[in-house]
Amino acid sequence: MSARRSTQARRARRAATRGRSRVEAAWREFAASFARAGMVPPVEPGLAAVEAAEGSAVVLLAPRQALTFTGKCRLRCLYGAVRLLGFAVGSHQPALPVFSPATHCSLTLEALPAERPPAADLRQLRAAARAALRAHRVRRQARVKVMARFSPECAVVLLEHLDTPVTRFLLSHPPLSRLFEPQKKEESSFTSEDAVLASVGIVKCSPERGLLVSESMGLALEELIQACCEEDEGVPVVLVCGPKNTGKSTFNRYLINLLLNRLPSVEYMECDIGQTEFTPPGCVSLSSVTEPVLGPPFTHQQTPRKMVYYGQTSCEQDTERYLDVVKYVFSSYKKEVPLVINTMGWVKGEGLLLLIDTIRLLSPTHIVQMDVYDWKAMAPLTPEYVHLTPGLYTKGKQQAKCKQLGADGGESWKASEGEGGASAPEYKLLYVHPEFPRAGVAGECTAASCGICPCWATWASCRPQTSAPCFHCTALRPIRYPSVPLPSGLFTLTLLLPTSCMQ
Repeated sequence: MSARRSTQARRARRAATRGRSRVEAAWREFAASFARAGMVPPVEPGLAAVEAAEGSAVVLLAPRQALTFTGKCRLRCLYGAVRLLGFAVGSHQPALPVFSPATHCSLTLEALPAERPPAADLRQLRAAARAALRAHRVRRQARVKVMARFSPECAVVLLEHLDTPVTRFLLSHPPLSRLFEPQKKEESSFTSEDAVLASVGIVKCSPERGLLVSESMGLALEELIQACCEEDEGVPVVLVCGPKNTGKSTFNRYLINLLLNRLPSVEYMECDIGQTEFTPPGCVSLSSVTEPVLGPPFTHQQTPRKMVYYGQTSCEQDTERYLDVVKYVFSSYKKEVPLVINTMGWVKGEGLLLLIDTIRLLSPTHIVQMDVYDWKAMAPLTPEYVHLTPGLYTKGKQQAKCKQLGADGGESWKASEGEGGASAPEYKLLYVHPEFPRAGVAGECTAASCGICPCWATWASCRPQTSAPCFHCTALRPIRYPSVPLPSGLFTLTLLLPTSCMQ
């Protein structure tokens, strides 16, 4: 009887081993497909990546060592600390979903430096790292490989295959099916570390494809972080402006993540109705951000605190209604936490005048102006320039001057009564010259400006079929369009429509 049971147990173990081998073979075949397509560049020397379990990997990074990648995964720091798009991830934090599609600037995972502990604590640190690996069911063989290269100053992260209803929904559309795969083929060798990373769903790419923090960007971020944390002159309101394709959205995400390292939440106001961050396009919104932003807009859609559906992705045909919407949404800001304001890339002609009106309306404490090519796209928005230049609906102080003839027949200029004592707006102007792939390339198609943007894919399912509502009506009440089959995590669009528009 006992012999029969032992035979059955051996058969069961062999069957389980064969099943596990088939799964592992499938993952390795998936990884090898990247190599056959020629899409994996050489691995940086010293990168340690081992397979932890089915669809997961452990990566050991030396201090300051970085991994720039394309793809998607779930990241958890097991030992030490790493930084991702400005956000510091420690071992005490839960796993975070990370998205680095080929249509955007690649993300870079960097190990943060740590002080070398006293020699007496080295054994305890090794024991803590080994315990963390065991707690997350990392296989013994992988634990041995990681601990063989372990040092107290390193960082150990667990990367897991990420598959969510949102990603399945997006990848089911043929134009988006290769969204998280590299689009440019590069000649490369293929190593075991490459196979491990590819089995998780990410591919290492060149550091040049990642975000390069320029000197001006670093100085601006440092000053803004200091102002937001100290609050010596009140709660900062940061307005970010600049032409298209200069990195405004990337700068905003980096700033928000840096602030979340120190603050529990950050307010974000979206004034770019064509390329929104947390809502579908066509909306002006105010959102409270409490989680790091580790991907493009379509990966972190959320219900805002206040939102108005403007009805179009461009305000050129009705700029007055646009300013009314901005003013209405801004009135919900309580000035308890720092506010980051994103603006449109329309900064020429009437667009620049509208931006000046927006600055006067929102009264920011800091303006971050992004531009390339020596400010040829727009003039520096100094307080004096905004003070003197007329907007679309507001007058500059220079316009208040009138021409008179002097006693000798010559022309003289005199300020109108009541205008002489007016002062320029008070804010700190910070210049940022971005450095990242395709920054400032005029006319180049990006994920936010062409038909492949996933925000449009999700937005197309719930876009209203009615014309844009008239915001000038005073009676407003929220309505909901009929629910549509969207994946979990995407909200049903709530609109603020005038009563007269619902008749």
